[in-house]
Amino acid sequence: MAKKAVKKTDQPLTTAQRLGSLVKSARDIMRKDKGLNGDLDRLPMLTWVMFLKFLDDQERIEEERAKLKRQKFRPVIESPYRWRDWAAKEDGISGDVLKHFINNDEATLPDGTKGQGLIAYLRSLQGGNGDDRRDVVASVFSGVTNRMDSGYLLRDVINKIGAIHFDSTEEIHTLGHLYESMLKEMRDAAGDSGEFYTPRAVVRFMVEVMNPQLGETVLDPACGTGGFLVEAFRHMEKQCNTVQDRRLLQERSIYGNEAKTLPYMLCQMNLLLHGLESPQIVKGNSLSQKLTDINEHDRVDVILTNPPFGGEEEKGIQGNFAEDKQTSETALLFMQLIMRKLRATPKPGRAAVVVPNGVLFAEGVCARIKQELLTRFNLHTIVRLPNGVFAPYTSIPTNLLFFDRTGPTKHVWFYEQPLPEGRRQYTKTQPVQFEEFAGCLKWWGKRKVTEQAWNIPAKQILETNCNLDIKNPNAKSDIDHLPPEQLIEDILRKEFQLAEILQEIKDLLGRKP
Repeated sequence: MAKKAVKKTDQPLTTAQRLGSLVKSARDIMRKDKGLNGDLDRLPMLTWVMFLKFLDDQERIEEERAKLKRQKFRPVIESPYRWRDWAAKEDGISGDVLKHFINNDEATLPDGTKGQGLIAYLRSLQGGNGDDRRDVVASVFSGVTNRMDSGYLLRDVINKIGAIHFDSTEEIHTLGHLYESMLKEMRDAAGDSGEFYTPRAVVRFMVEVMNPQLGETVLDPACGTGGFLVEAFRHMEKQCNTVQDRRLLQERSIYGNEAKTLPYMLCQMNLLLHGLESPQIVKGNSLSQKLTDINEHDRVDVILTNPPFGGEEEKGIQGNFAEDKQTSETALLFMQLIMRKLRATPKPGRAAVVVPNGVLFAEGVCARIKQELLTRFNLHTIVRLPNGVFAPYTSIPTNLLFFDRTGPTKHVWFYEQPLPEGRRQYTKTQPVQFEEFAGCLKWWGKRKVTEQAWNIPAKQILETNCNLDIKNPNAKSDIDHLPPEQLIEDILRKEFQLAEILQEIKDLLGRKP
């Protein structure tokens, strides 16, 4: 007897699938709008809409808690500018009325009165003590512009985002992962403009070996979209056991600076989604502060960063640094800032910094900075990353410098991170994985000379004009199998050195006698 066909029932969507579908639908709607030119326009649009929904959901929770405690609650955003007032109803204001309410400095509000438009209102918010959430909102929206032409499509996007419940722990956790994938898309697009974002595996490795502890202050002076700060927050969150621990983590642990508007806004949202309630991220160039003005109050315990390199800073910024260490190269200026920002007492601060290969061998100003690093700080470890770690942004070889204020340096350990067996380099489709750092993590606590690791006395390095570009003496090399990037490394080194010399000559000629 033939078996009857069993009808398969539709399985309910998982949280991740549902949220992914909602966000994809919102982005598909935005692709129809003529005002948005590409993914880099659509991502910030999604970000500020999600930001307002997230904030309103969080404030509902806090308002309920305040009622239970019979405490007065003052919202960050007042009526009629809260999400619930203008966005929550699917058949609420739409079309030109919605667009004008959001865009115009003065507009008709959802309650029928006249007043500031939404973005103008949000920009005008002021907190009471400089790190209030109102200041965060005002700072975020200082760089926001709504570029959607169609108020009807905008309503459709808002309705999609309205279906996300930011008062659900599971949804926030899932959306955090989804948001990271959106940031990665932005990073892939941003690589063409010279912004190189640190792969998640490298960030995790750096945080793991730095091991920031609850009660310590963590800074990224060029935080971009917040990858290092999010990972440090997660690492320290595992150490929280009490309400006091949680308050310490929330209020006095994570700090950052970001000069560009879009990464700054994305960083705020990224941190909020991962549980940091009032991110203390300063919008502005960290290099704009004179080094001599940095005092003990400004210093921190841990610095984790991938500062921009290859850029040029104007003379006004260069003037904030010692005369014999002034340069237009951003990476070298950030190195000096990081050294100055590390706390000396009561517990010596420590730093992990991504640098391009040129910093290791460059002379001139760079050599003087490295001399200070070796004589006043403990440069204990340099991890040399393999080719393609930063693909597709750049093929320039990169290194991780680890140093602290316990110096001066006695000897420098080098660790050459190997490529996986059978691979010649990393690519965009085959990026570095955190698990591949397992060997280095195991070696970190019990150091010894191996095929990947060697150490050099600091005295020897100082005698060679602080050249840190020291090849692995234990490696088996076969020039016929070296990738092209390494075969031309000598040429690149000479070009970098020549550029440094020419810059010094240019600076000397430009100085007034």
